[in-house]
Amino acid sequence: MPDLPTIGKISPEVFSALIYPRLGRERPEVLVGPRSGVDVSIVDLGHGKVLAATCDPVFVVPQYGFRRAAWFAVHILASDAAMSGLTPAYMAIDLNLPLSIVEEELTELWDGMHEACDELGIAVISGHTARYQGCDYPMVGGATVFAVGDAERYVTSGTARDGDVLICTKGAAIEATAVFAATFPEALRARIGDELADRAAALFYEMSVVKDAMTAVEYGVRDEGVTSLHDATEGGVVGGIFEIAQASGLGVRLDEAAIPVRPEVAAVCELVDIDPLTSISEGTLLATVRPEHADGVLGALAGAGIAATAIGEMVPAERGLRRVTAAGERPLEHPQVDPFWAAFGRAMEEGL
Repeated sequence: MPDLPTIGKISPEVFSALIYPRLGRERPEVLVGPRSGVDVSIVDLGHGKVLAATCDPVFVVPQYGFRRAAWFAVHILASDAAMSGLTPAYMAIDLNLPLSIVEEELTELWDGMHEACDELGIAVISGHTARYQGCDYPMVGGATVFAVGDAERYVTSGTARDGDVLICTKGAAIEATAVFAATFPEALRARIGDELADRAAALFYEMSVVKDAMTAVEYGVRDEGVTSLHDATEGGVVGGIFEIAQASGLGVRLDEAAIPVRPEVAAVCELVDIDPLTSISEGTLLATVRPEHADGVLGALAGAGIAATAIGEMVPAERGLRRVTAAGERPLEHPQVDPFWAAFGRAMEEGL
């Protein structure tokens, strides 16, 4: 079996060797089961309806303030469910909290989670809440988010088509930049200046793709617009594009120069020595769209105040996965380990 990565998600190779062959009982109503690089699973409910489900850790960073940390935790969870193209509606949540949390902090955390769920239209339908020895921030449990909708309306990251236009919202390394800004605000001010530090901090509430996804699919899906959706989390924009191509059995031509890298993102990534194109980017939606509807989807996103750019196209698998740069073409490969985790760990231990 391939080696486990030093930190972060297991690699597609480990998933294929260890997890994928052992998925319990096969059931015919499971239309899309666990797959590397696919955010959601799809279950046929009959009568033209499907259930989309996704599961992720509950990620809480007390330094953000518990209410703000709760907003982020909920939007991470809901963003993956929105990658089905269906509206997130239900959540089951397990909170395994450290012994250090006190009643006032739990109250603030849960009030924030309730408010974020209410804002998104999500009902909490089940859960478990406790304090345990050995549990610590930021991973304090897990949650599953569900969406229900029409069977002909769902998409996944594995449903892109040859000839689709590849669209990116907001740009690269949104999450990496916002997390560094929220965790080390004074150090950033000292190192990159007040203006860029303020702009980096303002990215915090852009770390969600629920609005992006719902706006894009409202324009149309499948033949009428969006064919696939993916959240550019671990591995960033490059990793997410690789996963779309692999899951869909396609090649891709990525115009690297077209990927937006905001000045504040470039400044923070240079400071901590990470590549913005391969760094975690919750808040960046990757969508593939039928070419005749690309302008329409871009217009819908712009109308909702969401910056979006065409950054490439999906091509037949035999043309391969390619990054097109000013210096020529090179292979597009998965980064395997997101550089954010090591950089963030170093900053926590050594400071910026």
